[in-house]
Amino acid sequence: NLVLCSKGILQTLAAFGLEGFLDEAGCKLVFYLHRVARGVSLSTTCLLSGFQAIKLCPSVSRWMDLHFRSPKCIVFCCFLCWVLHLVVNGFIVRYITGPMNSKNKSMDKIYLYCSSLNPRRLVFSVMAVIFVFTDGTCLALMVWTSGSMVLVLHRHKQRVQHIRSCSLSPRTSHETRATHTILILVSMFVSFHALAAILSYCITQIHNPSHWLRSISVLVSSSFPT
Repeated sequence: NLVLCSKGILQTLAAFGLEGFLDEAGCKLVFYLHRVARGVSLSTTCLLSGFQAIKLCPSVSRWMDLHFRSPKCIVFCCFLCWVLHLVVNGFIVRYITGPMNSKNKSMDKIYLYCSSLNPRRLVFSVMAVIFVFTDGTCLALMVWTSGSMVLVLHRHKQRVQHIRSCSLSPRTSHETRATHTILILVSMFVSFHALAAILSYCITQIHNPSHWLRSISVLVSSSFPT
């Protein structure tokens, strides 16, 4: 909800011609909330998949299963996600400059309702490494945990296949439905986030990105939260 409200709704208002509805402080706050919310959404979805994998996989010890399923551990991990992204995205406050400046568009990376300064190459490289590492780690963990759950469900389905063969019910097994749900979730998760990251990188590298490129980037980044 925070991802959609902080970027999608404002981008829609700007697309319909509403300009100048945010001052500099509003632009800094909106972009900061969007980056934090996007990172937390990415991390907590990955955590959810991890906790589900720990619950399903029999190779995990019983102590670890009980330890990681406790509410205190889940709350603590979510708290760490918030702290991490609140700190990592602090640079937004410095580089978002406010509404579009019609007098000097050559120095700013123009969005529909706010603008941002281009950071120095060293700063941009450091930020890129941090975001690629955090996003890449979450995507890799999501794929690994989802693959582990699919493998466990497949093995369980094979073990109970002789029991199901005696049943006259033509319904799809619970394992198959769960496998389809996991595969759909991880496919959408990885596809949307990877494509959104690529489009965001393209926007930062293009001097004056087109209206269509910015709109498609916002649409893709809002697809998975929607």
